[in-house]
Amino acid sequence: MQEYLDFLANNTLLVVAWFGLVTAIVVMTVMAKLSKVQIIPAQQAVLLINKQDAVVIDVRAAEEFRKGHITGAINVPASQLKANDLSLIQKYQQKPLILVCETGMTTSSIGRILTKAEFTQVHTLRGGMADWRTQNLPVAKR
Repeated sequence: MQEYLDFLANNTLLVVAWFGLVTAIVVMTVMAKLSKVQIIPAQQAVLLINKQDAVVIDVRAAEEFRKGHITGAINVPASQLKANDLSLIQKYQQKPLILVCETGMTTSSIGRILTKAEFTQVHTLRGGMADWRTQNLPVAKR
């Protein structure tokens, strides 16, 4: 036991950093489990689109959207959604929504905004368009 106390005394900064990282991992895991926004892989997104008529909302900039997007996706820039301008997607409030960005990092915060605005089924595409392209799934360019 004395060895542990000596280690703590000699490496205080290291121990504090370690506890901070462990706490961050636990908090992030709990937040992900409690979130109403589901992160789904591309295969599940395809099933939602085909079976439940899910609406794909692409939150990338218009230039990126024109370079390639999921067929049938609606382009609503993230800045517009973050400003609570939900007019373009309000009619889809009761339908399953799949949020897509380039890497899957931007959509979680937008998903929280939409759930607060009472959208019932909000999903984010894990890995975003980068993962979609990696799996050779269809991409439209018009």
